Order: sequence, then C-alpha cells, then structure tokens
Amino acid sequence: MVNKIKSNNVLLKEIVRGIENLKGEDIKKMDLRGIQNTPFEFFVICSGNSNIHIRSIVNSIQKNVSKVLYEKPLHIEGFEVAEWILIDYVNIVVHVFQKRTRKFYNIEELWGDAVSTPIASNY
Repeated sequence: MVNKIKSNNVLLKEIVRGIENLKGEDIKKMDLRGIQNTPFEFFVICSGNSNIHIRSIVNSIQKNVSKVLYEKPLHIEGFEVAEWILIDYVNIVVHVFQKRTRKFYNIEELWGDAVSTPIASNY
C-alpha cells in the first residue's frame, strides 16, 4: 500500500510538472478515493489555449512520466481533435481541455463528490 501511494505521488508530481512545463492553466487534482465504485483514484485536470497547446501539454506529460517512472499511458483519447485529451495511467486519469470545452462539460461539477484541490502553477 505504501509503495502504491508513493508511486501515485510521484506520478502526480510528474504529470503536474509536464503541465507546468508547457504553461497549462487552471490545474486541479480531484481525489476520487472517497467515492464508491470509481475505477480511478485521481483526476488531474487542466486547460490549454489551442489544439497545438493541448497536444504539446499531453506530449510533455508523457515525456516526464516516461523519463522518471518508465511508464506509458494505458490509453489516450482525443489526440486527433484535441478539444479534450484524456490520458489513462490506470489509477490517475489526466484531462487536458481547451477552455470552452472544459466549461461545457464541467467535469469538476459532474464529479462534485470528489475532493478538488487547485494546484498553484509555477508561472
């Protein structure tokens, strides 16, 4: 259990670092562990300004995680259109949105029972 927590913390750190490296905005961590029957433990959510920006953030996340943890995502969705890209790291799912798409789907409200924590950006 301790190794799993440590692994999740390192993974979360590298995901956030990847987002911050490309100046992703409005970063939030949502803890889903208190919700019954959720297939994930955490969501990390952020916004970007364009399709190119969204793809670049996703590439930065993958590069950081691969470099430090030697892990690849289980699945990636939405890369072609790049309005909303989902990266599945099994226990942690990353959502990288364009701002208008994030507002429309309002995932933070949809998962309102989760503990949501804003992450202050280094920028």
